[in-house]
Amino acid sequence: MDSFWNNVQLTPQFNEQGVSCYSLDGNYRNKYYIISEAETRKLMNKPEVVGYEVYRSLVHSTSQMLYFLKCKGLISKANILSILRGALNYPLEEACWNEHIRVHDISFLSCERVFNGKNVTGLDVKYKKLAMINDSTLMIGDIIASGATLVECLRFVIDCYKAKEMKLRNIVFFTIGARKGISILEALTDEIRGYWPEFEGFITIYYEGIFNCYEEGNKGVSGINASDIDFYWKGGIISPEFRRETLSMREALFEKCTIYDGGARRYEIKEHIDEVLEFWNHILEHADTIDMKTLTEEKLGHSLDISYSDWLEDTHYENLDKDLTWWLYTQEKGFIMSLDGISLKEMAKKRISAFTTTLTKYII
Repeated sequence: MDSFWNNVQLTPQFNEQGVSCYSLDGNYRNKYYIISEAETRKLMNKPEVVGYEVYRSLVHSTSQMLYFLKCKGLISKANILSILRGALNYPLEEACWNEHIRVHDISFLSCERVFNGKNVTGLDVKYKKLAMINDSTLMIGDIIASGATLVECLRFVIDCYKAKEMKLRNIVFFTIGARKGISILEALTDEIRGYWPEFEGFITIYYEGIFNCYEEGNKGVSGINASDIDFYWKGGIISPEFRRETLSMREALFEKCTIYDGGARRYEIKEHIDEVLEFWNHILEHADTIDMKTLTEEKLGHSLDISYSDWLEDTHYENLDKDLTWWLYTQEKGFIMSLDGISLKEMAKKRISAFTTTLTKYII
């Protein structure tokens, strides 16, 4: 993964109608973007956003990004693939309608875990309704954590296209996701070009940042984080707008995961509530044994006394306006100072109270 992450810089592309877009400048076969907008920042900073509001939060930024890609001539013969059920959060059809992009068809796949007793032994595509459009742009929206589901579904789709002697022009992928997706998509592009040399590659759009996952065996400073599931900033690239908003709050940075389970937030709200409350109740119970400085460094992704030059390199902000980056660096220092004397136990109590009050109607 390091070969795809060294010397990468965030470069501004556009700022239109409240949506900011940045590209990743690095040694890539594919195109990678980060977009930021008020509603997606709210979604990822407030786990209180549930149900239909999860879907609605993504409409404006997705539409604006599709307009950008359309103007660059990167979308033709749009064919949407929905990977049930988390993909239903992504408003690709509505965004295409908003930007006058014709959707030729919509396909559906369900990828489910295969169990051998209690253990997961693999993944299997169960339900499938696949429409194939030759030389088309396949459009997908889904969360990337480990990336296993995405790979399984894409290989299934590609095999179907090959069997029909058809091909894809490119793949546009919208995601709330982790950096592991980049190495996966880079490898898939090499694989696909082995039989479709003219394949243009993936155009991947990350909402608010390219996050990282806790790795196997690492439950985090809090002792409750899940590997290949929970997203955090460390080792990722965060949009400056998302960084600014998160650090203007207090508890948001310390949530268990930047997004939690996207499917549960939309369709199984009680499960989502249980997960959030389980986390903050764990923090409440173990607050006296959790070192606040170490926890803050984990969540920010670097040492609290990091220098400005090292911070620029760590955030990949070298290509951004220097006044902006200095302001963000100074804001982070102010955020750290604001935590002095803050009780983690009181923070947990505040989050439990605010969360349950906001979502009372969903709690049985």
